[in-house]
Amino acid sequence: MTRIPRRRPRALILLAAVGLLPAACSATDITAGTGQDGTVPDPGTGHLHGLGVDPADGAVYAAGHHGVFRLDGGEAPRVAGRYQDTMGFTVTGPSTFLAGGHPAPADPDARSPHLGLIRSTDAGRTWQTLSAEGEADFHSLVQAGDVLYGFDSQSGRVWASTDDGRSWDRRAKAEAFDLASHPGSTKTVWAATGTGLQRSTDGGRTFRPVPSAPAVVAVEEPQPGRLVALTADGRTLTAEGGRRWTQAGRLPGGGEAIVLTAVSARRLLAADSTDAVYESADGGRTWKVLHRPAIGQEHP
Repeated sequence: MTRIPRRRPRALILLAAVGLLPAACSATDITAGTGQDGTVPDPGTGHLHGLGVDPADGAVYAAGHHGVFRLDGGEAPRVAGRYQDTMGFTVTGPSTFLAGGHPAPADPDARSPHLGLIRSTDAGRTWQTLSAEGEADFHSLVQAGDVLYGFDSQSGRVWASTDDGRSWDRRAKAEAFDLASHPGSTKTVWAATGTGLQRSTDGGRTFRPVPSAPAVVAVEEPQPGRLVALTADGRTLTAEGGRRWTQAGRLPGGGEAIVLTAVSARRLLAADSTDAVYESADGGRTWKVLHRPAIGQEHP
């Protein structure tokens, strides 16, 4: 996933410099404060980091540089007025979301520039810190059965947890824009690198390049061994076991593809660098627009 430089609040930078940031606490409530000055024009979603469908009601959610948004009839209202930079976003159950990211730049309650692993059990209205606050910056998270994998951009490593993200085993270094793994084959982890694809067969402890794989920026494994991926120019590709790649379709927008989520083998969600969100009901052959940002709110 494309990395975007982020400002850190001056107070946080100064605290970090003198070692005064408090240590992370498990299950810390981080619900206070929206972190946005009401006099500033709404910036919209900002660069999108993740998409998902809440099985509780079928609503589509998008996580971006300026919060989590519920997509509804072309509109994208911000959930609970929260402006935190929500990365690695994934839906793991009814109204249950996991994410990483950064506090809103103006959040007076921010304790660290890195949120670690956070969880919401009320569809993004409130969040709690589970682990790694101030340490991990998860750009990708994938729940594969009882194993949670995350790519931490700070260490450049794949992390793995078997207790719902409360503790972690730090595994291989990897070049990863996106991770994928299926509950039916949890030891197999795929990493989209932007220039190709890598595969681990030992739970992320080691990775090897997949021969002849195209340059993909996002990858999903909706069925064991069945891959769906996006290239930067928006092509939707499919493969069995990382071999015999074929083009299914292409995103209709002109932006660079950055996000892919497989709700099922046929239902896919995607986003591009214009902050537009697309949906496919036929495995990526055709796409329709779910959301386009208002004029002036596009990501630059």
